[in-house]
Amino acid sequence: MKSQITNALSDFFFEYETPRQVLVRNRRVGVVCRIIQLGVLAYIIGWVFIYEKGYQSTDTAVSSVYTKMKGVGYTSVNGTERVWDVADYVFPSQGSSSFVVMTNYIITEGQEMGKCPELPGKHNCSSDADCEGGRYRREMTGVCVDSTKTCEVLAWCPVENDHNIPDPPLLISAENYTLFIKNSVTFPLFGVTRSNLVEGIDSSYIRRCLYHPKDAPLCPIFRLGDIVQQSGFSIENIAKEGGAIGIVVDWTCNFDVAVKHCKPKYNFHGLYGHPDEKDKVKASVGYNFRYAKHYIENGTEKRTLLKVFGIRFDIIVQSLARKFDIIPTLTAIGSGVGIFGVATVVCDLVLLYLLPKREFYKNMKFKHTDSHTQEPDSEAGSTETGESKK
Repeated sequence: MKSQITNALSDFFFEYETPRQVLVRNRRVGVVCRIIQLGVLAYIIGWVFIYEKGYQSTDTAVSSVYTKMKGVGYTSVNGTERVWDVADYVFPSQGSSSFVVMTNYIITEGQEMGKCPELPGKHNCSSDADCEGGRYRREMTGVCVDSTKTCEVLAWCPVENDHNIPDPPLLISAENYTLFIKNSVTFPLFGVTRSNLVEGIDSSYIRRCLYHPKDAPLCPIFRLGDIVQQSGFSIENIAKEGGAIGIVVDWTCNFDVAVKHCKPKYNFHGLYGHPDEKDKVKASVGYNFRYAKHYIENGTEKRTLLKVFGIRFDIIVQSLARKFDIIPTLTAIGSGVGIFGVATVVCDLVLLYLLPKREFYKNMKFKHTDSHTQEPDSEAGSTETGESKK
């Protein structure tokens, strides 16, 4: 018993097993095998290493965005002249990555809390019975005003009339405003921090540059009219009822070369607000909101209400950095070597099940044993037969 255990351990530690191989001289099978292997090799080199860059590790950036608008607008409505600066037409004013620039508005001045009739066409009535309280969004008093044939409401009076949107837009001059974008990104895996104010972008350059996709692709100052145009909109259409535009700052970097080559690319995409969206599917077109400026006049609280139509800008930072790493390289090579086994599987299927001499190839490939009748020196399947001599 002891000798058997010793022999077993000796065989386990000091013997090596290797698969038995059969060399088959068959042109069709050989061609199929080489074609499959070439296809696998092309996949590994072309797709995995060149296109997908499987020899590199990847990381995405932690990003921060700061924005600043410049420009002055002028309007003259019903003889009232106004000058609009950044504090008036940008919402919010903190310089965030998502903001709205006002391009059109409807103003209702001198509103105060009280009772007044609804606008014609809204909550029409013929008697007080048609104006029961709590039926609509505004609180009704239950009175039908004879002069307008509309219900009386408790609200900020006079009520806003937003039926007619100014056309052309009152602040069409917004196309000449400029937007400054400052963006910093950090790739934690590689310990690299970059800013869109890259080498060569200094204060003197910023004062005189304006972004252009070919002439000045790294300038961080953008004219709003150019942004709208490159997003696929026209300023006249989107300024009337508003819309949204996405500004994508793309950081796609390869740190196998010098870090200074890691530079941003800017892309502009129209999100919504195109006139073609006015169909049965779209429930709401454009972008608008209301805000009020409250004040006290002769001891009475009043407000000026503005319904603002504007362009919403969303600055989106998109990032992907790559650098050589031995671990993904070995993983890609190992998976590629494993895929080479596909050629063997396909060729074995052809040999054993499709070719006319499949029985002969089976006998050459497999060694059959019988524990009851096997002789010590016999090797089933390796004896030369009359068929093998042909």
